[in-house]
Amino acid sequence: MEWDYPHPFTLPAVPQASDIDSYNHTNNAVYVQWCEKIGWAHSQALGLGMADYQRLDRAMVIRHGEYDYLLPSVLGDALTLGTWIVASDGKLTMERRFQLIRNRDGATILRGCWHLVCIELTSGKPRRMPPEFCQIYLAAMVRT
Repeated sequence: MEWDYPHPFTLPAVPQASDIDSYNHTNNAVYVQWCEKIGWAHSQALGLGMADYQRLDRAMVIRHGEYDYLLPSVLGDALTLGTWIVASDGKLTMERRFQLIRNRDGATILRGCWHLVCIELTSGKPRRMPPEFCQIYLAAMVRT
């Protein structure tokens, strides 16, 4: 597989019957759900889960999301979704990228990007990333 960045965090995905739209392709909303799933899985693998977010009263939330749907996938296609943290100001914002590859031919079928901002959970207001976020997320950041 040809990844956009080195060392992706990956998860397998296979479209199920309930994921298929009237065009007989995977519905675009399913790709967004898969991005959410892998974003959380990556964060948890790095050592930051929801319990940590609640304890710290901080969270990284999507301020802006972009998805480029390049090719379709169909029922039963074996896919691999990869993600990376590619940028952060080390204070308030972070950028996460996604790439979805169709295993049978190595084609990239989706690229996505989230611009994230750190908020205080109790108020919903933007706040600086706590030291734990900086230590963990910045250490995992891929230099582009």
